[in-house]
Amino acid sequence: MRMNRPQLVALLLLAPAVLNAAPPVGSHISFVSCPIIRDTRSVPCWLSDYRSDRYYLTIQSDVSAEVQPPYLGHKVLVEGVVTDKPQICGGIVMSDVHLSVMPELDANCNEQLPAEDRYVIDFNPRPPGPSAGRLAFAGAPGTPRQAAPPARGPQTINIYFDFDHGVSFRHPSALSSVLNAAKQIGAKRMNIVGVRGAHRLSDGTLLQEAPNTGQRRAQEIAGLLKGAGLDLPGAVTWTSGESDADGVDDWQSRRVTVELLP
Repeated sequence: MRMNRPQLVALLLLAPAVLNAAPPVGSHISFVSCPIIRDTRSVPCWLSDYRSDRYYLTIQSDVSAEVQPPYLGHKVLVEGVVTDKPQICGGIVMSDVHLSVMPELDANCNEQLPAEDRYVIDFNPRPPGPSAGRLAFAGAPGTPRQAAPPARGPQTINIYFDFDHGVSFRHPSALSSVLNAAKQIGAKRMNIVGVRGAHRLSDGTLLQEAPNTGQRRAQEIAGLLKGAGLDLPGAVTWTSGESDADGVDDWQSRRVTVELLP
């Protein structure tokens, strides 16, 4: 079909919008971009732009939050699933969000937006004083805490990491899980495998951690467990997750896997 000039002009104007349209609901997206902090009347929120869209990441919070906020001066690796929930702070909301601050400094990542009345965060702050990990390990106030059933038989525990980072303040609970499981099953052997993470970004780029990351993590975890009294025979090895990177839950490749054998 032959198009006239007005139709051709309209098509050319429409093409960029189609190419840059937001991914459909349910799509896994993964990108690296500068974080943006927006002030609100209650608590600041974090956003990030990818292509022509703005995404909501999380609120500013303390170390007990499930999703740790990024910070200015560094880009952030964003991984999540697009939802159709109402926008927050002017950003598209994602589920299964995983954020990882990139180690390199970037002076361009310094955008701060003022508060606007149209953006309101429903924020219920924790009680005054240190959290003592309450928000990380306890349920809602008044909810009885249920003990986990005792471990039995061989156990495999994964410990996850931020991109190109080793052990941080978020790992004590994971290390405690290893110690508890080892005690419950009477572990006699322990194998530790460190994985160098790899990520297939939404634009097709393969993002990899430093070559020695898997080794560094495996040895660091082994040393910490030994220092805590868990000194068992077994192998400490490392590998790369490059072959498994497909853009879906690639954050799971940033890990150390601890295998406990009774």
